Amino acid sequence: MNILVNDQLDETRNNLLTEITLLSDTQFNSKPDMNMWSIAQVCHHLVLVEQASLKAIAWGLRDGENAKKERKKIELLMLNRTKKIDAPKIVEPDSGPFEVQQIIDVLHESRHKLQTFLSTIKDPSILTEKSVKHPALGDLSLDQWIEQIYLHEQRHIEQIKEIKLLVNATS
Repeated sequence: MNILVNDQLDETRNNLLTEITLLSDTQFNSKPDMNMWSIAQVCHHLVLVEQASLKAIAWGLRDGENAKKERKKIELLMLNRTKKIDAPKIVEPDSGPFEVQQIIDVLHESRHKLQTFLSTIKDPSILTEKSVKHPALGDLSLDQWIEQIYLHEQRHIEQIKEIKLLVNATS
């Protein structure tokens, strides 16, 4: 796998862990508004997205379309939080409650599975040659499926920062 992508995955995950590690379980599960997710739910959603992305990449390697797709500027959509993207049912989080350490453990386990799987790909160039449809981004090459994992996580880190401010303001 591309070293830059691997570094981005690691850096983004470390930033996420920095945001949540010192929270109490109460802060972690607090919802500033009934129509918002808690920080715990955002994190559970990130795990579900990573797991679904791994399945999509594995499926794409096996059965994906064999046409090179034009690279999309996915960072523009993923990092623009003024455009709301509704989560597909399959990646909607449970209502909780969750413990901070429980979610940290699940985040570590999910990332380990992703990296272990990616390390088994003998020729990473195949990731640019096969594509699978993404629910929000359309047809994406498999390497962009990997990129969207950390971009999606960056998007939600900003959401977590906002929720933390709102939770602290109401407590």
